[in-house]
Amino acid sequence: MTDWRRAVDRAAATTVSPPLLSRLAGWLADRRLPSRLLVPVIRAYSRAYGVDLSEAAEPPEAFPTFSAFFTRRLRDGVRPVDPVESTVVAPCDSRLSGMERVPEDGRLEQIKGQTYALEALLGSAEEATVFEGGLCATLYLSPGMYHRVHSPVDGRILGWRYHPGRLFPVNAAAVGSIPRLFARNERVALFLEGEGVGRIALVLVGAANVGRITLGFADLVTNAGAPATQGELPEPLAVGRGEEIGAFNLGSTVVLLGADPALAPVGPSPGALVRMGEALWRR
Repeated sequence: MTDWRRAVDRAAATTVSPPLLSRLAGWLADRRLPSRLLVPVIRAYSRAYGVDLSEAAEPPEAFPTFSAFFTRRLRDGVRPVDPVESTVVAPCDSRLSGMERVPEDGRLEQIKGQTYALEALLGSAEEATVFEGGLCATLYLSPGMYHRVHSPVDGRILGWRYHPGRLFPVNAAAVGSIPRLFARNERVALFLEGEGVGRIALVLVGAANVGRITLGFADLVTNAGAPATQGELPEPLAVGRGEEIGAFNLGSTVVLLGADPALAPVGPSPGALVRMGEALWRR
């Protein structure tokens, strides 16, 4: 990519990154529209972004808002979950944009030649140390993908941490031109203990346009002007592999971390498309 193109992409990303602009996009996406107006929009969007409407649990006519369509659930059985024990599965439909061992210095690769600090991503030096020597996968959700997020393991949710921030786009142009993007964007870090696979972190990174993240087990809606929050659970919450735990509105990224150095990649290589429930790592 030429220097001028990088400058243009970075300027565009910076212009659309304030959370207030994404809140406006969210307000528009939440407006109820008559079916005769909304259904053509849904079908046009689906054609443009390759959405497979046959996988959705409901037809386009059932959605009262564009947000409801975007966070659609899928029909039972269209995302089988790998049944092998001690497996970490993909928590979402995505493109696997990166896979690496977490180095001792705790700096993860955003793109070749650019790194960011795991401590900054998680908001905790102590938590970052836990994952040194483990595995990291970066999973990019494009606008046409299914945008609900599921547990990658059988185990327990230990807690979560919400970090307010910017809402830069997370597409290839932005990732290549904006330093430390994932650690600067608004995000929610979830911490789990997986059966047979050890400590897991799942970082849901928001993006431009709506920029809203919700959790299925806690009263949290991001990009609403709330301060940083340390999520408290009365006790660890049991969760099954493939069980829904959260959702994105519009494009986004998940950074998945596994602390156990015995975990090894078994699934797709970087650049491949993955589906929720597909095996990524095994012990």
